[in-house]
Order: sequence, then structure tokens, then C-alpha cells
Amino acid sequence: MPLFKYDSFSRRGNRVTGTIDASTTQAAKELLRGQGLMPTSIEEVKTEASGFSLATLFEKTIDTKSKVLFTKQLAVLLRSGVPLLQAIELLSEQFEGPLHRILIEVKDGIKTGNPFATCLARYPKVFPNVYVQLVKAGEASGKLEIILERLTTYLERAEETRKKIRSAMTYPIAIMSFALLIVILVLIFLVPTMTEMFSKTGKELPLPTQILKSSSEFVLEHYFLLFFGIVGSLFGFLKWKSTPSGRLAFDELILRLPLFAYFSKTKAVVQFSKTLGMLLEAGVNLSEALDIVCNIVDNNVLTFKLKQARDKIIKEGKIAKYLKETGMFPSIASYMINTGEQSGKLAEMLLTVGNDYDVELSELTDSLTAAISPVMTIVIAVIIVFIIAAIFMPVMDLSDSMSNF
Repeated sequence: MPLFKYDSFSRRGNRVTGTIDASTTQAAKELLRGQGLMPTSIEEVKTEASGFSLATLFEKTIDTKSKVLFTKQLAVLLRSGVPLLQAIELLSEQFEGPLHRILIEVKDGIKTGNPFATCLARYPKVFPNVYVQLVKAGEASGKLEIILERLTTYLERAEETRKKIRSAMTYPIAIMSFALLIVILVLIFLVPTMTEMFSKTGKELPLPTQILKSSSEFVLEHYFLLFFGIVGSLFGFLKWKSTPSGRLAFDELILRLPLFAYFSKTKAVVQFSKTLGMLLEAGVNLSEALDIVCNIVDNNVLTFKLKQARDKIIKEGKIAKYLKETGMFPSIASYMINTGEQSGKLAEMLLTVGNDYDVELSELTDSLTAAISPVMTIVIAVIIVFIIAAIFMPVMDLSDSMSNF
């Protein structure tokens, strides 16, 4: 239902503002009057789920840290016996910006009788489907605080893994970018002056110096073309990657590169196993849980394979068998899932598989990050040695020539 922002007065003459869910403006007025309020203005609020809004255009995005903090504090309040509505109201005062606005709207939605999960579902970019489904299961089972505690751990671990992977990729890119900047500055400012000075001697320049001189001339003559060529290529690549066919082709390429393929598959195993385990443990039926987890994997090729496996699992019920056929799950993981399936402890075993491979992925990321530093040091050292040699070799030749006179 649409959300309406209202300004009204109570029977005692106090001004009351807030938001309310209703099918129409007239329905909102009737609901407010039923609460003993006299509305003076009512206007529909364009929330995240209902489309673009100028009011929220320049708002900061809600980061994972804020969502983790909200989930953790809500779990603590509920475990302490604080009613859900009061807990949401207390937490809305602890946050600023868009999350503050969203929590107020969620609170108003709960006041009108909507379930907590339904109110959260209005903001899919903040609370994804898996979050909403777990909250829904927690409400139905009366164990919302337990579900929220597990959600907190899940979000924290996912964010930690994401940061490690990003850090492993960012460091070498930053170092190479810095080295490239230094090389460009040398080619533009130092090399032309140096080569002009040495060319007056009439002596043939050494090969490293000739390479550096040719590179400098090419950059200076085609800098405009190079700049727009690089920017255009980057923009074109991002545009192509954003299309369905481009994203599919890129994901296929990733799976052809051994190291990247391992990361993608292991990450998918972690996401699939932990999320499915949490959903099943919370009481979500297998068919609905599989629909959810198949859409959280961020590689389209692997998503397609999981959806094929999902269809077979729903028809025949053999989970471990069809997950193994995807080629994503290692033999040990498939064996563990099969053991859980046979023993009636599927959710527990899926969580174990997810946690084990999450630790393995984290350790590999740490190892790669540690190994990248010396490799990048060697690469930069080679570049610096080449530049120094190209600069000083003609200087040495000139010195030898002068000493002969």
C-alpha cells in the first residue's frame, strides 16, 4: 500500500505528524480520524520501493555497518523484553539520514497492523529478500530475536569477506597506478629534456634510452588520443558489462581464469550454503528457500546452474546429488550436505559447510594479499632500474668520451 505523510492535531490540540499506510488519501484520513486525529494535510511519500524521489536523491546510502548495528541492537532489545514497536521507535532515534526516515516509516507501518517483515520489504535495496524472509520466519516462529542475532553474524562475516577480497584487489591496482603515474611524469617532463641534451653530442643513444625516448615521443604526440582512448575503453567496458549479454560473457571469462574461478565458486558455495542453512533453520520451506538463495550469487553463470539444480531438487528432492552436478561444490562439501540430508540435519550441515569454506576463503585472501606485496615490489623495482639505466647509460658514455680527450 502507498505511504502517506500527514500533519494533524490531536483532541487536546497537540500537533501530531507522521506517516501511515493506506490505499488512498481518503482511506488515510479515515484511519487518522479513527485514531482521534484531525488531519490538516496528507501527501503520498515516494519511498524507495515506489520509485525516484528528489527528496532522497542526495541522501547518503545506508552502509552495511549501519544495518548490522540496527539488527544487533534490535535483537538485544527484543531479548531484553522490549516490545517490537517500542524497540523500533527507540532505534529510530539512534540513526540519522535515510535509515532514520525508513525506521519511522516501518514503525508507522507496524502501528497500522502490518507485519514487521512486510514493512521491511518496502525497502529492497536496504533489506534484501533473504533478510525479509528470515524476519518473516522469525515472526512466525516467535523467535525473532534469535533470527536477528544470526542475521547479525551473517552480515558481519559477509562484510568482512567482501572487504578482504576488495583489499586484495585494491592494493595491487593502487600500486600499479602509482607506478604508471611516475612513468608518465618521467616520459613527459624528464625524458624530452634529457634526450635533447644527449642528441647534441651526436652519439647514438643506448637501446634502453632509445626505448624511453620513443615512448616519450609517442605519449607527447598522442596524449589526447591516449587519454580519451583509455577513458572511452573503460566506459565502454562498464557499459558492456552492465548489459545481460556482457555480464554473462564477463562471468564466463572469470570462470575460465583458475584463481578467479576458485574465488567465484568458493564465494558462491559460502553464500548458498550459509543462506540456505539459515532459511531452513528458521522454518522457511525448501522450495521458497532455494528460490531466494539462487538469486544472491553474484555470478550469472553459477546462478543459472543453481537454478537448474533447484528445479531438479524440487522435483526429486535429492539436494546433495544435484548440487554436486553444478561443478561448484567440492566432493567434501557434497558429502557433508548428503550426510546432513540423510540424518535430518541438513540446515546444520549447510551452515557448517558455509562456515568452513568461508574460513578457507578468508585464509586464501590473506595469503594472496601477503604474496602480492613482494611481487609488486619486484615489478616496481624493475621499472625503476630500467628508467635509471636508460638515463645514466648515455651519461656514462659521455663521461667516457670526455675522458679520452
